[in-house]
Amino acid sequence: MKFLGNVLATVIGIFVFCMVFFFGLIFLGAIMGGDKDTVKVKDNTVIELDLSEVTLDYGGKVNFKEFNYFETKHDGVIDIINAIDAAKTDDQIKGISILNNQSQLGMAQSKALRDKLEDFKKSGKFIVAYSNFITQRDYYLNSVADSVYLNPVGELDFKGLSSEIVYMKELQEKTGIKMEILRHGKYKSAVEPFLKQEMSPENREQITVLLNSVWNTIVTDISKSRNISVDSLNSIANSLGARTPELALAKHLVDKVAYEDEYHNAIKKRLKVKSDEDYKTVDILKYAKKVATSATDFSKKDIIAVVYAQGEIRGGEGDVNIIGEIAVKRALKEAREDEDVKAIVLRVDSPGGSALTSELIWREIEITKKEKPVVVSMGNVAASGGYYIACNADRIFAEPSTITGSIGVFGMLPNMTELGKNIGINAEQVKTHENASGYSLFEPIDDKFKAVTLESIENIYATFLTRVATGRKMTTEQVDAIAQGRVWTGTDALKNGLVDELGGLDDALKYAAKIAKIKDFRTENYPEYDKSFEDLIGKFTGISMFQSKEALLKEQIGEESFQLLEQIKRANQLKGVQAIMPFELKIK
Repeated sequence: MKFLGNVLATVIGIFVFCMVFFFGLIFLGAIMGGDKDTVKVKDNTVIELDLSEVTLDYGGKVNFKEFNYFETKHDGVIDIINAIDAAKTDDQIKGISILNNQSQLGMAQSKALRDKLEDFKKSGKFIVAYSNFITQRDYYLNSVADSVYLNPVGELDFKGLSSEIVYMKELQEKTGIKMEILRHGKYKSAVEPFLKQEMSPENREQITVLLNSVWNTIVTDISKSRNISVDSLNSIANSLGARTPELALAKHLVDKVAYEDEYHNAIKKRLKVKSDEDYKTVDILKYAKKVATSATDFSKKDIIAVVYAQGEIRGGEGDVNIIGEIAVKRALKEAREDEDVKAIVLRVDSPGGSALTSELIWREIEITKKEKPVVVSMGNVAASGGYYIACNADRIFAEPSTITGSIGVFGMLPNMTELGKNIGINAEQVKTHENASGYSLFEPIDDKFKAVTLESIENIYATFLTRVATGRKMTTEQVDAIAQGRVWTGTDALKNGLVDELGGLDDALKYAAKIAKIKDFRTENYPEYDKSFEDLIGKFTGISMFQSKEALLKEQIGEESFQLLEQIKRANQLKGVQAIMPFELKIK
């Protein structure tokens, strides 16, 4: 047996050595060749704007301390915006082609890109768009183009917005698995699917207001670009009056019904390229990397730090998909201690999450703004805990379609008492003190435990109200009147005092420069995430550190199945009191 054990140990040792050697070679290759700029833009080039791989505002910086290896991603929305801005004055770039784009961006991100494309057109360069099938999300972006093409057998999806919520009260009753809900806020609909079998009037009211506000932003922008009245656009959406290429052309939502080869021939004609030759193109992500690695003007000493807080708030180190207090606090500390950093812009794109982590980040912002101005720029979502970490900034900017507010807290605990009875499980407890056992999965929720938990929720809600009231210079009564867990768009949040101005990241940067009393500045992105050897192995084995396991699962089971699974999973994983918006809210 000892001999077999020695053989097994030797085999395992050889295997581990081979693995380390193999990944070491890959690692060295990444260091030696990973940063070379291979993009060579030639004259008379067109940018191909494909956003299918762009999902986040910030691609991220990662530091593998064990290897002293640093990596920066340039595939965020901010990188695309900077690239379009650079292309405006790049003599080699003649225009932008939006070709069969399938964007997964949120509304605020889409509007920021759309506004930048509008600005690009001022240079006199062209923007053209072609699709075999145009989704409503993509049409919002495509409609900025000088010419919009649609395939002769394609479709245009233009029908208004909707949101579907799955209710599971009866499912709990049938399975014996119940979610115990403790909350403050009549609009805190994140937990409603577990309490009801149908939508409450309060939830229906807030979702209706939100959808109408977002839709108004969409049709207002399209109206200006396409020179079609808002009333006409609403009529088209209501009747599905642009569903076919012929109808879309007749309603002036598209300019040409043509095949892709005809689209490319039209671009060649613009560029004065022979019909039997290909015109030069560059992918937007490659161009964005070129701009990011070569366009920074380091002669500008003054810096505005942009700290990105994106994803759910869960605690710990965090990464590009999860907000953790460690990375964010480290970023804020580094920025305020850097003499060249004159102001800080906190870019928030988060539905919230852990109330404790939100408080820790709030505190770090409170410390930071005593030394340097802190301005918030809201992205797609800055709600609940996402609003918590924004509320004490010197000024808050939001896009019209930003989803914010959701000032409320809740606790949710799975209970399997009925399931246990049905399948023959009985849990018995022994304790030294009355409250020693706390909460049990297989016992009905205890009244005393419930009272203590509710007390905690009420305390956190009161703290939340105080934080907002102090930051926004309002009374707690004023905040409570617009809180209760209700969500608002940026447009409505401006009216009720939760934000100061409507605008994007550029507007927030300009304001930060103004109050910092600087004119010429450059930006520097934070945070830098510390990662381990295990993360590096995952990166080179095909599971990217920038792609969550949730994203991989979504690829396997599909979007709809994933959303239902995710809703159940999140309910089981929530720890502590939560300040998070309705995660089931998905606008279609």
